[in-house]
Amino acid sequence: MIKIIQIKGVTKIYDGGKKAVDNLNMEIKKGEIFGFLGPNGAGKTTTLRMITGILAPTGGEIYVNGYNISTEALEAKRSFTYVPDHPDIFNAISGIDYLNFIADIYEVPLQKRKEKIEKYTKDFEIYDALTKLVSSYSHGMKQKLLISAALLPEPAVFILDEPLSGLDPKSSRILKEIMKEHSKKGGTVLFSSHILEVVENLCDRIGIIKDGVLVACDSLENLKKHSDSSLEDIFMELTENE
Repeated sequence: MIKIIQIKGVTKIYDGGKKAVDNLNMEIKKGEIFGFLGPNGAGKTTTLRMITGILAPTGGEIYVNGYNISTEALEAKRSFTYVPDHPDIFNAISGIDYLNFIADIYEVPLQKRKEKIEKYTKDFEIYDALTKLVSSYSHGMKQKLLISAALLPEPAVFILDEPLSGLDPKSSRILKEIMKEHSKKGGTVLFSSHILEVVENLCDRIGIIKDGVLVACDSLENLKKHSDSSLEDIFMELTENE
């Protein structure tokens, strides 16, 4: 199977000497939904930010769709969209201006973007607020705006950091269905989450990180092969402090 994301020996050391990610090796395949788990401060968000090029690794290499995110950033970034863990977006513009800005970056044709903006913002129930300033949006509305923007280009890879945070149950269900449909069409989804039930029900494979080190990476079936434990039990066993 084609490897759409390859992380090779990646380490991230912040100023002050804190090692957030330690020699991480991980591959994510085309067409799969991959769940990335770990306790707070384990290195999940740092890893996702390195994959997207927001942070530069201290060592190692990351490839997205065959392109090195450090040396071929533009080509790599055409392959994915990213929803961060905090919806910190341009507050001084309207929702529709933000969506058009993202559509312009990814060169989404006008008619196609119009149809998709209408579809996703109506699905997520923010359509009537698109002319308002983003600063007036609630946390949940900003999250829905970011997700709608990420869906416009139909990228090969969706990268989402805690995407269900702030979403109401209906919107959460819609997003989960979108993720499954994207995978069925051959797209790839990489997302982090604290909601283990969602990961258990959605994901083809799961990676678990602790203190910057990948402690497990496999299908849930294989992780449970020698145990009748739930994902929660496996997670606690692998990540609890000695």
